[in-house]
Amino acid sequence: MTRTEPDAEAFVDTTERLMRLESRLSPLQAGLLAAHHLGIARDSRSFSRLLDIEHALVLREITALEETGELLSVTKRDPRTMRTFYEPGAGAVRLLAALDTPHD
Repeated sequence: MTRTEPDAEAFVDTTERLMRLESRLSPLQAGLLAAHHLGIARDSRSFSRLLDIEHALVLREITALEETGELLSVTKRDPRTMRTFYEPGAGAVRLLAALDTPHD
């Protein structure tokens, strides 16, 4: 079985668009939301490996997003590995929906 590589251009485009819509997002935070939205990664470890970023940095950004209370919700944590599964929060759902609206 071969693994399909994610569309890097779509990922970068979605990340940049999210950052334009919400100036509070860091590039890594926007990337986490974009990766989930595009089905590329839905947990910290997968995101970390895919982008070759230290897992601790990814966890820090997930925590920062979770603390906003509106952009990200942690659904599961592995206490041994710290692998963290997440879903976009209500605020992120609104941002992601705005991506699908036609541009003026």
